[in-house]
Amino acid sequence: MLKRSFSSVLGLLLMVSVPASLSAKGRTVRITISSAELKSPIEITDPTILTNFNVRTGPGTSSNESEGLIVDWSQGTISRPPKGLPHYEVLFYADFGNHEEKQVYVVSYEYDPSTRHGYVYLPGKGDKWWRLNVSSIFRNLEGNFQTFQAHSFPSNGIPNGSSRKTARP
Repeated sequence: MLKRSFSSVLGLLLMVSVPASLSAKGRTVRITISSAELKSPIEITDPTILTNFNVRTGPGTSSNESEGLIVDWSQGTISRPPKGLPHYEVLFYADFGNHEEKQVYVVSYEYDPSTRHGYVYLPGKGDKWWRLNVSSIFRNLEGNFQTFQAHSFPSNGIPNGSSRKTARP
């Protein structure tokens, strides 16, 4: 009985102590894409484009969506891509209602032009962005590659395997 009460109190304390920014969903307000392949980082700030990007979708969330962030979650974890592909860093920023941008998630993206296949890497423990990512959401897929959701990015100079062309915002 005492053990059950202690567990209940501990669970309640943990729920109450989680910062609001982690438990709130937040709205994606900016995505920054950088790479040695680009002359300068690409900033996506157009709200009509950003509505398609929600960090809190997919595994580890209450979402049942098979696609989200920039990942096709339905494909599961995939093999490491071939070496030497162009490498991009994709940073997601959110606003939790206080009109301040906060960096909330970072993934790596690589594209193989020969197969028109994109790879998304979720930083694993020991990687630079792991701590930031798991403070936002723990997916239990960290340290693995996932399939890129081809229609995610408009073609703003980022190879995406999609024939759709959209002007840079």
